[in-house]
Amino acid sequence: MTISPSHSRIDWVSNSCSLLRETAGDFARTRPFEGLTIGTAIHLEPKTAALLMALKAGGARLVATGNLNSTQLETVAYLRFHDMEVIGGQTTDETTHGDFIDALLDRKPDLLLDNGGDLFARVAERPYNGLLGGTEETTSGRTRLAPLRGRIALPILVINDSPIKQFAENRHAVGQSLFESYMRFTNRSTNGKRVTVFGYGACGKGTAACFRSAYSTVSVVDIDPVATLEAHLDGFSTPLRDEAIRSADVIVTVTGFPAILNAPDFGLLKDGVILINGGHFPREIDVEALRAAAAQIDTYAGDGIDTVHLSDGRRIHILGGGHMANLAGPRPLGNSVESMDLGFTLQARCLERVASGKLDASMCVVPVPGDIDAMVASAYLNLNR
Repeated sequence: MTISPSHSRIDWVSNSCSLLRETAGDFARTRPFEGLTIGTAIHLEPKTAALLMALKAGGARLVATGNLNSTQLETVAYLRFHDMEVIGGQTTDETTHGDFIDALLDRKPDLLLDNGGDLFARVAERPYNGLLGGTEETTSGRTRLAPLRGRIALPILVINDSPIKQFAENRHAVGQSLFESYMRFTNRSTNGKRVTVFGYGACGKGTAACFRSAYSTVSVVDIDPVATLEAHLDGFSTPLRDEAIRSADVIVTVTGFPAILNAPDFGLLKDGVILINGGHFPREIDVEALRAAAAQIDTYAGDGIDTVHLSDGRRIHILGGGHMANLAGPRPLGNSVESMDLGFTLQARCLERVASGKLDASMCVVPVPGDIDAMVASAYLNLNR
């Protein structure tokens, strides 16, 4: 028997991304990014490496930086080995991260692949000639960039507004990965736990369903009465906000908006409650205010858990410092390979469309064109039927 050399998780993920591999083969023939530089600010983890390798196959020069708290050093080394420029490294400091964004934009990429709006929000402040446009991955980014349309005035296709992204990644994969993250951080059961999920968009639906399937009693809170009604008709408890907080053993935020759980809510929290964020930015739970209110903080550094002791004796457990939990803490894996294979193929095809020059400023912060959705769905089905 012959034993092959050890392979990394990047190899495992790359070999599992069948749709991106097929797309890379197509790009190698058509070279849609020949002579162009693509700048990316996205989680630098193994699945991202597969995406960037596909773009490189299409002739692109890549310059990349990460998002807050999610950059993985093995991925950085892999990208650099493959002649991609990577700016900065792992950081939780927003000023340092902003410096990385500025350094990337100093290279004046022709296309931008954004995740959370960090790149395009800065472009609105400091535009430069030659930028063709790009993509934005998230709901958080779309919310941030929509008011800046007039200042940006370039085509930006929002991947999160694709129905494929909504059901494949947000509903199915985010729910699975947040449940996995809860187990990975805590090693505690979910059976009989009272779980409150803030947000009943696609991510919230998947999260609520996964915890319910794990024998938790799940409540849902959403500011939209229509979404709350849907949660009610889906069989979830929909108590008023204060009661949903007061009764929870676990609180999960998946809204894409800041200050979902903040200082006025701390008096409602149950002793021993676990707080976990699945939103892109680490602001859905006001962790700094909670730390400021602490009489004592126990940090389980290797496990990514902070226990805040309040003066009245209650203990509040925060996972991953309030950062996006599925890419924080010990051995963070993120969303499933298959979901990201679909989502990142949407990214690649949307960048191909922007690079073609066929879009104009009227396509600034708009959903993925329907023909791209259909192309990606058909290609995935052809590979997996």
